[in-house]
Amino acid sequence: MAAQNPIFTIENEYGQSIWMDNLSRDIIQSGHLTAMIANQGIHGITSNPAIFEKAIAGNKIYDAQIQAGIDAGQSVNDIYESLVFQDITNACDIFKPVYEDTQGLDGYVSIEVPPDLAKDTESTIREAKRYAAAIGRENVMIKIPGTAEGLPAVTAVIAEGINVNVTLLFSVQSYIDTAWAYIAGLEQLAAKGGDVSKIASVASFFLSRIDTNIDSRLDAKLKEGVSTETASKLIGLKGKIAIANAKDAYQKYKEIFRSDRWKELSAQGARVQRLLWASTSTKNPDYSDVMYVDELVGPDTVNTLPPNTIEACVDHCDPAPRIESNLDAAYQQLASLKDDDVSIDIDEVMAELLEEGIAKFIKPFDSLMGSLEAKVKKLAAV
Repeated sequence: MAAQNPIFTIENEYGQSIWMDNLSRDIIQSGHLTAMIANQGIHGITSNPAIFEKAIAGNKIYDAQIQAGIDAGQSVNDIYESLVFQDITNACDIFKPVYEDTQGLDGYVSIEVPPDLAKDTESTIREAKRYAAAIGRENVMIKIPGTAEGLPAVTAVIAEGINVNVTLLFSVQSYIDTAWAYIAGLEQLAAKGGDVSKIASVASFFLSRIDTNIDSRLDAKLKEGVSTETASKLIGLKGKIAIANAKDAYQKYKEIFRSDRWKELSAQGARVQRLLWASTSTKNPDYSDVMYVDELVGPDTVNTLPPNTIEACVDHCDPAPRIESNLDAAYQQLASLKDDDVSIDIDEVMAELLEEGIAKFIKPFDSLMGSLEAKVKKLAAV
């Protein structure tokens, strides 16, 4: 008998949901997405501007709808939204059985508000509400960046009864702030008589980008010429910090969702805001291509994987509940960054990664809008 797909083991035995970080009209129309739900246990979808740029730019599958938008006199932005909203709506419908079978735990499809609004609270709230209304599906999640300006928007949008995926979280403190922003939103919703049991949220905690940044700093120090002992220490920290950081965040999650403040909401049927591991494709070929899966399996979490990592996991993931294993080592690794012979300011790293993360979403969004504008001009001239 064939061995069970490790993804099913992760979900059925260890309480972690596997979502896919990818969406395009091709996989919707071909039936590939439906097949992945049935055969590979995919329980949700996350998208972002970079994913939509890859899906739409240069893809003729969207041309008929673009032409219809031109004929209707729509702006480039309106055409963009019509394309994306249709894909998100169709994906929500495909995942609706998962949503129903899991009683609203899974089956969500995430769409991000325009990334250039990451530091504009009021515009983020307005767009999140508009997106949710336009898509009109109870299993849609609106992605809002976890910036200082984004978190008040998270609270306000949750208070309106809209599911939220808080994205671009790097530091443990940003996660803590996100969890309390979610709780505050539920409290506001409950205060006006809303049903908190209908709301779901995830906190998207990024991984591989942390190791890429920290590893480059460690490599720079190794090139400076250090003692054998220090070199061994620096090498020992490579590829370790993102997972250690995630394990720390999970402990904070447990503390927050055991608090008295949370218990009042839980008594009303509220769901915990699950930590979602994002940026999970391994960038360094020297590391396991499933390290951000195997090392962070644990209950009440989500891992969103790009297609290549899904394939790798199906082939050779080794599921076990490791999210709380080797915690002392994880805390020691994080503490070691402050040692004089390492001297890496993790707060500085996280702030840098957040700014880079916003830029990495704005750039493909702008590129997509540019390529869409060029396609509109080309089709309009035919």
